[in-house]
Amino acid sequence: MTNVKICGMTNLADAEQAVEAGAWAIGLIHHPDSARYVEPAVAERIGAALKRRCEIAGVFVNSSLEEVVEAAERENLTLLQLHGDEGPSFCSEAARRTGAKVMKAFRVRSAADVHGAEAFRTDLHLFDAHRHSSPGGTGESFDWELLAGRRSKVPMVLAGGLNAENVGEAIRVARPFGVDVVTGVEAEPGRKDHGAVTAFIEAVATADTALRARQRLRGAAAR
Repeated sequence: MTNVKICGMTNLADAEQAVEAGAWAIGLIHHPDSARYVEPAVAERIGAALKRRCEIAGVFVNSSLEEVVEAAERENLTLLQLHGDEGPSFCSEAARRTGAKVMKAFRVRSAADVHGAEAFRTDLHLFDAHRHSSPGGTGESFDWELLAGRRSKVPMVLAGGLNAENVGEAIRVARPFGVDVVTGVEAEPGRKDHGAVTAFIEAVATADTALRARQRLRGAAAR
């Protein structure tokens, strides 16, 4: 089963709807320059309401370790998504001090970016489109074939320009542990289109069913 993370939550109603629709995780962006930045008080309300119902991911870009730890405690974060220049030691210490899982994000331009992720032995790797001016949430995709030959013990999450129309092909090519969507399910930056959220999660389920069917056919042909 491919897990779904709906990122860029700025209000409790959107977060609750995503979880009810079947999201594995929701994302709270702590980067002040983001159009989807969530106010601390709102993040606390979301974390309190949804703890133990889903993974609650805090998205950080070059925040200090103290800021990450404080937010994790205050907002019941279970997953730290690090999108900046954080190194392996920062990731390890953040995990140790919070007890949360860590997902390190990498912006992909070439196979070298995918291979370079192996220096980070985090719980998850996230692969996103590369855009010099933005750490993420651009609505742009990248060549998923760069992930097709990846061999790693670290599960991967795929992000970048996903929507209900293309996520099936993304899953077929990359076979990710999870997919992460922001712009593809928005009515406007920071506000979700609930119908689009449901359609995205349904498209992922359909893609998983098709993938299992192809695997069964290949297994039968091999016997």
